[in-house]
Parts: sequence; C-alpha cells; structure tokens
Amino acid sequence: MRLTSKGRYAVTAVLDLSFHQNEGPVSLADISARQEISLSYLEQLFARLRRNKVVNSTRGPGGGYKLSRDPADISMAEIILAVDETYDATACGSSSKPCSGNYQCLTHDLWQELSQEIHTFLKEITLAEMMSKRTVREVADRQDRVVQTHELKKVVSVG
Repeated sequence: MRLTSKGRYAVTAVLDLSFHQNEGPVSLADISARQEISLSYLEQLFARLRRNKVVNSTRGPGGGYKLSRDPADISMAEIILAVDETYDATACGSSSKPCSGNYQCLTHDLWQELSQEIHTFLKEITLAEMMSKRTVREVADRQDRVVQTHELKKVVSVG
C-alpha cells in the first residue's frame, strides 16, 4: 500500500479540526499539540487542504482553520486525495504504466481492484461518521485533557 503518513496525518488533523471548530477558527499549533504532528508539516498539509477546498483559513489574531463544508459532506477519500496521497496497491503505481518491462504483471488486476475497494470504502466514510464513534470521541476527549494538563503545568511553573 502506498498510503503514507501524509494521508494519515491529514485525516487525523482534519478530524481534530472537526471536533474543535465550533469554538472558532482552530490554530495549527493547537492541532499540533493535541496530535503531536510537527507544525511545519501541518502547514504543508493545510496549504493543500485549503487549495482543494477541504478547509478555509482565517488570518490574523484569533485566526486559524475551519472546515469548508459540513462534516457530513467531507469523506476520508477526499481528504487523502486533497494532500496528493494515493492508495494504489499495484506494485507499478498506476494502471497505465506496465508493471514489468512492457507487460502487465499476472496479479495487476487483483491489486487494481483492491485499490478501487479501498477508495470506495474511504469515500463512504465521512468526518461526521467518524466524529459519532464513541471510541473516537473518547480519544479526542483524552487528548484535550492531556493538552489542558500540560498548559496548566506551564502556567503553574511560571507563576
């Protein structure tokens, strides 16, 4: 499979954004703290997500990101594709490129069909559906508590 950390991080960051956008635009620094993803990497991902109209940005103090549409209208596949990620299970990386020499390999069609099944699966799952899962909500709540505890410890140690 060629689904790398780029696609995984994009889905994670956008799901985090979904949970927190009701409080106003969400900063990448906040997502970075909760998800332990490098801020510079998030900046790269969100530039692509914005360009592909998955998120909108607000500049200035109190600025950040919000989803461009309702969470029920954004699929996991859309997020992954927005950051130029693929989920191609073929060894050659594309259906138009021969696998070996000038010929298609024996199992090319099998891997091509698997890639299509993965795309169909991810296209059918929305952010809203992920947000409604109890286990996902529990993880999000735990991450919020951990970040709040760290912030409180910083305040106490400075004061």
